[in-house]
Amino acid sequence: MPGAERSEARAALLGQLRRACHGGHVDVPARTPAVDTGFPTLDAVLPGGGWPAGAVTELLTEEAGIGELSLVLPALRQLARQRHIAFIAPPHLPYAPALWLAGLPLARVLLLHEVDALNALWASEQLLRCPQVGAVLTWCVHPDERRVRRLQLAAESGGGLSLLYRPVSAARQPSPAALRLYLQPQQPGLRIEILKARGGRAHALVVHPAAATAA
Repeated sequence: MPGAERSEARAALLGQLRRACHGGHVDVPARTPAVDTGFPTLDAVLPGGGWPAGAVTELLTEEAGIGELSLVLPALRQLARQRHIAFIAPPHLPYAPALWLAGLPLARVLLLHEVDALNALWASEQLLRCPQVGAVLTWCVHPDERRVRRLQLAAESGGGLSLLYRPVSAARQPSPAALRLYLQPQQPGLRIEILKARGGRAHALVVHPAAATAA
């Protein structure tokens, strides 16, 4: 994308982000070190007992559509009670009725779909700095370590969850993410391998997304 077009795209995105962050009152809860995943067996092996708040979690998969979104839905439902949830550059357009049936109020869901990698990362960073945003889900194939570090700093500033979906090949690269999980389909659930956990250790387990506890 040429520089002029990228600047125009960012200006349009900035307008959307400003409206999202300042359009209406949202009660922001006190910060917690972690957000309950909804899966007791997973919480038991994660440092802090859940998804690390104010930090980047990388979810590595070989392909999309293996249940990687269902893994985080219990936490998103919990956060959406008081804050916004943002989807940035998902590989497939989220189906609004399915999100509603999953318990996400559509008025709290933000979507930036047709954006390039640089604008996706930039938008994610801006949203993560907004305390009214509880979680930002970003799909990006090749963010470099510097970009991930910027997401980490933005998450620390806003206190929300940064959920970064990447291909499994990214596991060979260093990352400042607080948590890195490798997800594989294992019917009827997901096999989760903890590749990195700040303050924790490597571990592997299987969870069944359909059996998540109510958040």
